[in-house]
Amino acid sequence: MLIVFGGLPGTGKTTLARRTAEEMAAAYLRIDALEAAMGRAGLPRDPRVGLAAYVVAQTVAEASLAAGATVVVDAVNPVEEARRPWRAIAQRTGRLLRVVEVTCSDETEHRRRVENRTADLDGHDVPTWGEVVAREYEPWTEERLVVDALEREEACLGRIMAYLRA
Repeated sequence: MLIVFGGLPGTGKTTLARRTAEEMAAAYLRIDALEAAMGRAGLPRDPRVGLAAYVVAQTVAEASLAAGATVVVDAVNPVEEARRPWRAIAQRTGRLLRVVEVTCSDETEHRRRVENRTADLDGHDVPTWGEVVAREYEPWTEERLVVDALEREEACLGRIMAYLRA
């Protein structure tokens, strides 16, 4: 199974994706970790690094799925162009695709979360609130589970696991 998480920074996406990977004993691919590693390797910080991180994650995900692993992807996936390859990979490998969008329905709480975040990866810069609200983020059009960060983490995880097992 290919499980793709999406949502703006600061919604709790990484926490839920990581917990899901643990529950499913799945490979865990985090775009932020790939971008940070590329920075540590000396690549300049520019939009091409973000694109490269997606391409690397897609390549690893496809190989992992082909080998029979379940894969959890943790990425903002802000636009259709970023989402389309995940569908193609699931189709090429004959694996089930499940999408989980993590939101935060309370703007004040979302802002608080963004402004209080600290980097958990060497070389990863967390975005400012201004960068989060300025980011292009297209509405999702495909079937997915939407969880709201205002729900307790355990409740969100329970809903996610039920969705994945359905």
